[in-house]
Amino acid sequence: MPQSSLKSPGHFDTICIVGVGLIGGSLAAAVKQRQLAARIIGVGRNLPRLQSAQQAGLIDDCLVDLSAAAAESDLIVFCTPVDKIVTGVREAAAHCRPGTLMTDGGSTKGAICAAVSGSLPADVHFVGAHPLAGSEKQGFEHANADLYQDRICVVTPHNDSDPTAVSQVSAFWRQVGMTVIEMSPEEHDNILAETSHVPHLVASALAATLRDETRPLTSSGFRDTTRIAAGDEHLWAAIFQGNKTAMLAGLDQFETQLRELRGAIERDDTETLVQSLRAARVKRETLE
Repeated sequence: MPQSSLKSPGHFDTICIVGVGLIGGSLAAAVKQRQLAARIIGVGRNLPRLQSAQQAGLIDDCLVDLSAAAAESDLIVFCTPVDKIVTGVREAAAHCRPGTLMTDGGSTKGAICAAVSGSLPADVHFVGAHPLAGSEKQGFEHANADLYQDRICVVTPHNDSDPTAVSQVSAFWRQVGMTVIEMSPEEHDNILAETSHVPHLVASALAATLRDETRPLTSSGFRDTTRIAAGDEHLWAAIFQGNKTAMLAGLDQFETQLRELRGAIERDDTETLVQSLRAARVKRETLE
């Protein structure tokens, strides 16, 4: 496809955001704040919720018909659960105008990028992305125009991705305030299993151990450690299943570490226990 049919970065007439929750709503707020589009269409299954987001000033129009929205859009961003993205991309692509760009905010990339690759019209482009920003809170009511500011967005082009489309999608994420890092979908999934997906599963497992009778004695330590377990269970179940191989490898690594700590306690091995806790503390301090 001639490169001239692709939109110049920052000159989108219409941006469509599919899924106007916390992530999609914050993206809409960031686009409006930075004047990156003349019009924002919100797409979802719940029309009253979309209308409320419109009344809140996050979006300009709302539709439950993705195909109709796709026909009017220059850029489409999928902020839906990861198990809905491929179906959405394919449905939208059939109705897109030549030169339309599509990207997403999904927390897994390998399966999505592989499924979309080679399945779209030659003049419609999808470039996977994962903005590393969010919250355990849900709904557009918690939208924040600065949610993406100074955070990292991982852009994950596939083997057949159009270089111009990759450049323009990267430019879009930069324009909402993010630092863009490019890597393969597979590398992304391996890293995010370690830094996001396994930690969420561990936090959920810890929260599940809490008994009703001990709840009054929880304090900041338990709440801080389990905060992310308050995330949407359907969304996270889809993430775990969508990144199964890397998740299982990460859980093996975590279980090895847990067994070492347990063994040190069982053996009354204070030296090993202190060394392990010190190593963990030093790593945690580097995150501040």
